[in-house]
Amino acid sequence: MNKRIFLAGHNGMVGAALRKALGVDSEVELLTQTKDELDLTCQRSVREYFTKNAIDEVYLAAAKVGGINANNSYPADFIYENLMIQCNVIHAAYEAGIQRLLFLGSSCIYPKLSNQPIAEESLLSGWLEQTNEPYAIAKIAGIKLCESYNRQHSVDYRCVMPTNLYGENDNFHPTNSHVIPAMIRRIHESKQRDDDEVTIWGTGTPMREFLHVSDMAAACIHVMNLSKQNYRLSVDERCSHINVGTGQDCTIRYLAETICRVVGYRGTLSFDTSKPDGAPRKLLNVSRLSALGWSSTVGLEEGLVLTYQWFLENHTSFRGADQ
Repeated sequence: MNKRIFLAGHNGMVGAALRKALGVDSEVELLTQTKDELDLTCQRSVREYFTKNAIDEVYLAAAKVGGINANNSYPADFIYENLMIQCNVIHAAYEAGIQRLLFLGSSCIYPKLSNQPIAEESLLSGWLEQTNEPYAIAKIAGIKLCESYNRQHSVDYRCVMPTNLYGENDNFHPTNSHVIPAMIRRIHESKQRDDDEVTIWGTGTPMREFLHVSDMAAACIHVMNLSKQNYRLSVDERCSHINVGTGQDCTIRYLAETICRVVGYRGTLSFDTSKPDGAPRKLLNVSRLSALGWSSTVGLEEGLVLTYQWFLENHTSFRGADQ
C-alpha cells in the first residue's frame, strides 16, 4: 500500500527539490496543491482539504521567504503569512489524525550573536537579527507548535533547521532574493553588459554557510525516515529541532569571487558598505545530524555551477525575471 504524502509548497525551491526526491519512490503517492487550488492561509480551506484526503505524512515546506531587503520592506507580510500557514497546516494535520509531519524552519531563528558554530540549544538564548526578526519569530513559533503538539497529543512532528539554501528554482529577483541568486543575476548581467565593475551589497566580510537544495531535500527525507526511537534519542522536548548544513562557511567576498569564476565575469568587485551586512557569522553545528548518519555531498562551487546552469536555461521565465 502506497504512503500518501502531502507536500505543502511544492513549487518553491525546497518544495521542488523534495517533489523530485520523493517522486522517485514508487511506494509514495505524492499529493500537491497550487496556491490557487489551496490557500494555506485560510483555515477552513486547509481543514477541508485534510478532511477529504487520507494523508499519512506531511512535509511543510510552504513559506513566504526573501532576502534582507524583502524582510525589511514587508515585515508584516512575513510574520502574518508564515504564522497562518504553519498554524493551519499543523493543526489540520492533528485534527485529521496524521501522526507524522516535518516542519522546515530557518537558521535565522538563532540569536544574532550566537556562539559559533550554532548548536540547537542556542534557540531563544539572545536577541535576533533585526532585519528578519518577524520571519524568525514565525519560524520559532512553528518549532514550538510542533513541540507542543508532540507533548500534548503524542504525535510525531519533526523540525529541521536549514542553513542558507540555494539552487534550482530559486528566486532571482534583483533586490528581494537571497544572496546567491541575487549575486548570480547581478554578475551575469554585468558580464552581458561587459561592465568593468559589479557592486556587491555590504562589506564582504560576514561569514555564511550555504547548502545546495538537493542536499536539503535528501536531509529532510533522511530525518523523516528515522525511526521514532532514533529521532527521539537525538532531541528532547526543549530542543526538538535538528540543524541541517554543511558545517563549513565562507566570506561573502569569497562567495562573490567564486560566482564570478563560475559565471566567467572578469571585472572587479566593489562593495557598497552603506548596505546592511546582517549577522557577522552564521555557521550551524551539524553534529547532531551527522550522528544520525547524514552529511552533505554537494560542494559550494559544484552547487553554484548547477545553479548557474539552471539560471541560464530559465532566465526568461524564472520568478522575478521582469521585476
